[in-house]
Amino acid sequence: MVGLIELYNVCFSAQSGKIVQNISIEFDEGKTTAIVGPSGGGKSTILKLAAGLLVPDQGGVVLYKGENIAHMNRSENLQFRREGAFVFQDSALWANQDLYQILELPLRIHYPSMNKKDREQRIKAVTAEVGYKKDLHIRPARLSTGEQKLIAFARAMLCKPNLLFLDEWTESLDESNKVRLLDVVRNKQREGSTIIFVNHDMRIIKEMADFVVVIADGQVSFRATREQLAQDAEISNYLKMEMGA
Repeated sequence: MVGLIELYNVCFSAQSGKIVQNISIEFDEGKTTAIVGPSGGGKSTILKLAAGLLVPDQGGVVLYKGENIAHMNRSENLQFRREGAFVFQDSALWANQDLYQILELPLRIHYPSMNKKDREQRIKAVTAEVGYKKDLHIRPARLSTGEQKLIAFARAMLCKPNLLFLDEWTESLDESNKVRLLDVVRNKQREGSTIIFVNHDMRIIKEMADFVVVIADGQVSFRATREQLAQDAEISNYLKMEMGA
């Protein structure tokens, strides 16, 4: 199996101290990997490092298709951003733009030759896919937390990515919208996309993850396959204990 995203001896620190310590992980192409562990253990930081949103600060490299993300030129980086998409836990919608502007921007950046009508059609199709039915010409502040998550997810789907980074993407959603977004992700799995996600719901993890990586205190403490998770009660209980720590 080919590692599409590879982290080697990666470290990252913040004012509170070292968050990630000499992490080495490979995320296999075409597979889904769940990153789990106790709160504050470094899961979201690792996801952002894998996506190139954070850069290792004390050595280590992050590779995409064998290329160091930090050393990509502008064209290579743009290609990486077009092929991948990140859904933030807090949605990260720009407060000074309306929803349509927020959704239109990725298309303007990655498909500059796309005309206005085609952009409108793409935005309409993606918002329908995620189940958002309200006005797009309003600011994010007028949405509930769950509605903001739908827009954030729609933004991630606009450029038809084959690499997804999902940080608690089902959090704050009611059951019907959660099911809808899970179906979208299942479709991406069937298309052969590579998916890396952070989630605390064991039902989702057991159903969707080909691999599970447990992160604790900024380090990899355990890695299991879907089969191991399904067949070994000790592994399943261990994951539940680590996630509840």
